[in-house]
Amino acid sequence: MRTDGSGSDNIEDRRGMGGMRGRRGLVGGGLGALIAIVVALIFGVDPRVVLGLLGAADTALPQASAPVQGQRGVPTDEMGRFVAVVLGDTEQTWQRKFAAASRTYVAPTLVLFDDATPTACGVGQSAMGPFYCPLDQKLYIDLRFFNELRSRFGAPGDFAQAYVIAHEVGHHVQNQLGVMDKTDRLRERLGPAESNAVSVRVELQADCLAGVWAADARSRGVLEVGDVEEALRAAAAVGDDTLQRRSQGRIVPDAFTHGTAEQRTRWFQTGLTRGDIAACDTFARESL
Repeated sequence: MRTDGSGSDNIEDRRGMGGMRGRRGLVGGGLGALIAIVVALIFGVDPRVVLGLLGAADTALPQASAPVQGQRGVPTDEMGRFVAVVLGDTEQTWQRKFAAASRTYVAPTLVLFDDATPTACGVGQSAMGPFYCPLDQKLYIDLRFFNELRSRFGAPGDFAQAYVIAHEVGHHVQNQLGVMDKTDRLRERLGPAESNAVSVRVELQADCLAGVWAADARSRGVLEVGDVEEALRAAAAVGDDTLQRRSQGRIVPDAFTHGTAEQRTRWFQTGLTRGDIAACDTFARESL
């Protein structure tokens, strides 16, 4: 991926601020979330399977007691600048797409953090992986996740990392379009299995929207040879079936929250091929 573009200054860098380790700020249901993470790590289960938080902060975590404000602007380190460039490129795409539909795209803020950090959705932790909080319209990433993506999940490459960011931005696009409000209200009336099925459609739509961005970036000469393959490997690596098979040796479809490897790669390719938001309506199809 070409990274000579200008980086977005919608970055809030909280790295090195000490984080919120252990149980600090966690009460009630948040303690249960922490226990789930610890148990998952002890037994080699990926925490994102337990919490269903790879794509979006769907689980209600406790409110953080004190706001944290990191340094704003494009970071000076290589990885920080990379994510700023990717975020800036997504802003170009979605500003144009929204303008073409007579809408205004309000860009999200991307928060870089270590270990744990307060969010409007509760205490975010590195073990959750990258996530989006719709309440403050911010993306949260501990950049060490990219090391995991490469070494543990076998998905190396800068565009694999860009796919992760674009997927989270996809959730912000959904939030801007009102998708998240509608699905949240729908899930309140459903049982666990049905609610998980709705979550899968939300996540696959975000994958498709990441593909829409990739199509636009490719048209502008941003993509390089091998980039699409890197994104597809990353999408397959974080499929529910892949993660379940890796962590527990068996697949439980009713527990899927993000979609299978095949579904995630296919919906990313749909967005990449069509380059159109309308092609990403995962809710209009009975079968995914």
